[in-house]
Formats: sequence, C-alpha cells, structure tokens
Amino acid sequence: MDVPRILVVDDNLVVRSGLVSLLESSGFEIAGEAGDGRTALELAERLRPDLVLLDVQMPLMDGVQAVRALSALTRVIMLTYTDDRQVIRRALEGGAMGYLVHGTFSAEELTAAVRGAISGVHALSPAALSRLVGLPSRPPADEPAAVPSASGPAPPDPDAFGLSAREAEVMRLIVQGHSNGEIASRLFVAEKTVKNHVNRIYAKLGVTSRASAIARWLGTAEEQERW
Repeated sequence: MDVPRILVVDDNLVVRSGLVSLLESSGFEIAGEAGDGRTALELAERLRPDLVLLDVQMPLMDGVQAVRALSALTRVIMLTYTDDRQVIRRALEGGAMGYLVHGTFSAEELTAAVRGAISGVHALSPAALSRLVGLPSRPPADEPAAVPSASGPAPPDPDAFGLSAREAEVMRLIVQGHSNGEIASRLFVAEKTVKNHVNRIYAKLGVTSRASAIARWLGTAEEQERW
C-alpha cells in the first residue's frame, strides 16, 4: 500500500516544522512544504500530493483564495487558528474536505482526520462546527449549549428541504463528521442504505458533495455565490 503524500502549507515555519514532524512520525510522507498559497498551487500541480494541509492567513495568496484551485487537484484540509464563521463557510464552499482549528484537537485526531480525508471523509473540528451553527465552542460542563440567537443561523428545518425523518437523522450525523460506515453502524442499517439516503439528501439540497451539503444544511451557503 502506498504511503500517503502530504503537502504542508503554513507561513509559520515553527508550526510547519511541527506538522511535518508529526506527520512523518505517523507514517505519512511529506511531498513538500510551502509558506503561501501561490507556492502551494505550484507545488500541488507538480507533485500531486494525496492531501494538502492548508493555513488560511498567508502572504501572496491566502488559503481561502487557494482552496478552490487546490481542491480541483487533490483533497484539502484547512488547518488554522482562524475560526471566523465566514472564513469557514468560504473554505468549505471552495472545496475543503475539512476545517480544523488549532488548539481544539489532539495529534491523534489530526492524523485520523488526514487519513479520513484521503478516504473521502469530511472533518470539522468542534470549534469550526460551533462557529457554523452559532454556538459557543465549549459550553460549561454543567450548562446546556445555548441555542442560536436571532442574529445567528436558525436550527436546520428538515421540512424546508423536504427531507424525511431518517434523511434528517443521516444529515445530522454527516454534520458531526461521521462516515457512511459509521452512520450505518449507528443506525443499524447497511452502508448501501446510507449511501442511498445520502444521494437523496444531495438531490434535495441541490448539492454534489458533503461539504456543500453541510454548508447548505447549516444555512451558510449562498446559492448565487461563485468562487
């Protein structure tokens, strides 16, 4: 089995070196490194890595500007300190397979997200997901999470999209980052059944990918926007 090849893109040399060390010790091959989006595109076109770990705030071309072109070449996970809701939305609509916010996941969770993305599984860190739905990322242990305020996105309404109760249940699990196999195990159905549900969900939401489905479901997609 081929060793997955990763392109690491971050303008902070210390962060980039740490990621390279972690990935190499976890069995990945580093295809290359870049400190800006423009160089990342050049390297991705030439090296064809299996996945790009992409920062947001960089010189010359930032990650949000680069993600659409990069995602046309390979899979991309945003890995950044930026947890702004609009930035997350734009990255996902640009084709990112996942969005991880530094400080909110472990090394094991990062490597699992990388392996999952290479296999086609989307990944959102809790901090990124909470920003999309307008909830605090870490509510106190003895208090329930607050519901979105009037100024934030409303809770998804399955009826608004014509989803059945089971399709809505599958969609909620997709948002939580579960793969089709994991959803099948949770719902005690065959994985093929889950795939059928997912295909119907895509058709009803008018999307063709998990990232776009999540953005549409959470009310963060702007239908007329083009990147």
